[in-house]
Amino acid sequence: MKVIYIAGKYRGATTWHIEQNIRAAENVAALVWSAGLVALCPHANARHMDGLASDAHFLAGTLELMRRCDAVLLVAGWEGSIGTRGEVAEAERLSIPVFHPHEIDYLFAWARGACHGTAAGAA
Repeated sequence: MKVIYIAGKYRGATTWHIEQNIRAAENVAALVWSAGLVALCPHANARHMDGLASDAHFLAGTLELMRRCDAVLLVAGWEGSIGTRGEVAEAERLSIPVFHPHEIDYLFAWARGACHGTAAGAA
């Protein structure tokens, strides 16, 4: 069973903005679970735990989680996140396929083994 890491913006100007980013990631995770895959959504894992550890610790932890996944699925608006750009760079360095929001159907086909090529942006 493929494990898909959900990567997207977490931080926001207010707790409400952070909550909106978490919900966006959870919505993507729900699509992944509904497709019969496993979604690893770090947004939900560390929901509003700001201040319990340093940002560096959280970022290192989420990178470690991502390294253990089969693919990365980006949440719309990910480009505005320094942390997500770092996750994408690390995934590319490790040849972990990265799928953009508009490639979700391709991700599902890839996970079922129906695709032998790579999507734009996928390793």
